[in-house]
Amino acid sequence: MRPVISTAELADLLDSDHPPTVLDVRWRLTGPSGRDSYERGHVPEAVFVDVDTELSGKPGTEGRHPLPEPAVLQRTLRAAGVSGSRPVVVYDDGDGSVAARAWWLLRWGGHRRVAVLDGGFAAWSAEGRPVETNIVRPEPGDVVIRPGALPVLDADDAASLARSGVLLDARAPQRYTGEVEPVDPKAGHVPGAINSPFTEHLDENGRWRSAEELARHFAELGVGPETPVGVYCGSGITACSVVLALELAGHPRPAALYAGSWSNWVADPDRPVATGPQPG
Repeated sequence: MRPVISTAELADLLDSDHPPTVLDVRWRLTGPSGRDSYERGHVPEAVFVDVDTELSGKPGTEGRHPLPEPAVLQRTLRAAGVSGSRPVVVYDDGDGSVAARAWWLLRWGGHRRVAVLDGGFAAWSAEGRPVETNIVRPEPGDVVIRPGALPVLDADDAASLARSGVLLDARAPQRYTGEVEPVDPKAGHVPGAINSPFTEHLDENGRWRSAEELARHFAELGVGPETPVGVYCGSGITACSVVLALELAGHPRPAALYAGSWSNWVADPDRPVATGPQPG
């Protein structure tokens, strides 16, 4: 299954004899609640899964959105109707950067038939496709989470990879340079990291760029076919979209996710911080 699916493809799948499980993971850093949006309207048969409480562990020194415990993630996904033999499509409010978190977790846990909806709910509704307001309560699924199918970095790994390979920072340029920091206690970036804002994965219509465009984008950042690559963001959510974009671009090896990301990096006051537009 390709990692990004169009609205037309999802509509066809939903009308087929073997429809996918659809997960609504709308989330915003500063609100409002994605659950409220879900209740106002969602893709037919979509199940809402909360990023903060169900697709993340408890916040702390490991970061604001640490990875959930595998057993907890398995219970969450089974309750959402996810089964190992059934494909899964996930969507958010539009650009797929949040849906990529669910995509990444499922892939990390060993489920390979997962896709992000291109354009998300915004594209689905703009095209006049059917929308429901009922709360979907699916039959429990049987997915088994076996973590480790995608690579993960800790802070030491990230620091090392920034020097030996390429470490990409998916945040907005102003957060990377340290001009602003709306959430975490320190501004700046991991020394040696290169800014690669997740918004650059999209074209002027808000859809994912072609494989060729993405490959050129990452090549300009120094990512070659054999380059070891790691990614991070503020708390490990939108960085997942860089992993997805690299897969779309045809990078032969999955990028490693620094799951704790900047919120974990700055939890230790002894870790160095770089500012300005250069990696440092």
